[in-house]
Amino acid sequence: MRGAASLQFMEPHAASAGWAGILDLLDTAVLRLDENQGVTLMNDAAEQALSLGRERLFNRPLCEALPLPPVLAEALQQLPAEDSSVRLHDVRFPGGNYDCILTAQEGRCVLLELHNLDWELRRSRLQQRELQTGLLALLARNLGHEIRNPLGGIRGAAQMLAAELDTPELATLARMIMREADRIDDLIQSLGQPQMAQQMVAIYPLLDEALSLLAAEFPQPVRIIRDFDPSIPPIKGDPSALRQVFLNLLRNAFEAHASCITLRTRVEHGGALLQTASATLMRLDVLDDGDGVPESLRQLLFLPMVTGKRGGTGLGLALSQQIAAAHGGLLTFEAGATGTAKGSCFRFYLPLLNSQQAIDSSTSHATGGNS
Repeated sequence: MRGAASLQFMEPHAASAGWAGILDLLDTAVLRLDENQGVTLMNDAAEQALSLGRERLFNRPLCEALPLPPVLAEALQQLPAEDSSVRLHDVRFPGGNYDCILTAQEGRCVLLELHNLDWELRRSRLQQRELQTGLLALLARNLGHEIRNPLGGIRGAAQMLAAELDTPELATLARMIMREADRIDDLIQSLGQPQMAQQMVAIYPLLDEALSLLAAEFPQPVRIIRDFDPSIPPIKGDPSALRQVFLNLLRNAFEAHASCITLRTRVEHGGALLQTASATLMRLDVLDDGDGVPESLRQLLFLPMVTGKRGGTGLGLALSQQIAAAHGGLLTFEAGATGTAKGSCFRFYLPLLNSQQAIDSSTSHATGGNS
């Protein structure tokens, strides 16, 4: 936050009156500590970073309110003279990871700035998403033409055979070739930029459908933990495409020989990086205790044609990322998120409509605005 370190606050009550409203508009967390490390000023972003309200912190030593990261506690004790500053990198707080700037001020006071690294991480992931979906579209353009031309010839020949063959069994095989050719053609088309339907969708029934399909496909018993936020409303999207994402994520967990899969939904705030019209996100976590993803593949996981499975196409996660992007969302991966060296955690972020947008969308559907 440029200029934060140069702010010279007066008495706490004057500072609160003069600066609190301005500081609350900032994404950077700002706290002012007195000579006893008591909190005399903090903004909304600081409340989020510390997961504590200011009424519990004002005029109370920060170290008494919450356990301080050791590196921060040491820096506060050893901070040099007035007007000097110290920068700490990647410090863990209850609200996430932050870069910290400590600036010594008059009267042994300290100005503490916390810059949220989660935003930087999400921005980086969004940039990776654009690369991943762009590569998928490039693959569709370059390979689609080369594949669809001979594929059309194969289908046409199979169609002629089906019409001319007298043996029903052979005609059935010819029609099977036609169906498989059509399936490959549909797959190639899906590698482009898909057109998504826009309707209000309840995600929990879609998750149940995906689980039912996979339970029939995989005979091994898997414990399913549903940790759902019941307050999450329907979202605007394409139910078929979202179901495909859920199937892809859950199938990966089943194929990784997971014995337990946790489905967790939460609401997150501050999602303007994903979609400027919505500051609120729904987050779906799919956690499993399976074999995990080889370290060599983790940075490439959402690229097309990347797979660690025998017989895998390397398209499932790439298509899922593309569907997420088409909905204004994001798909991410973390390794070992179950507390062990094994396991995986996929996080699927989708924008939530505000109440007025939901009303407008519902009205549009009620009047036939979408088919």
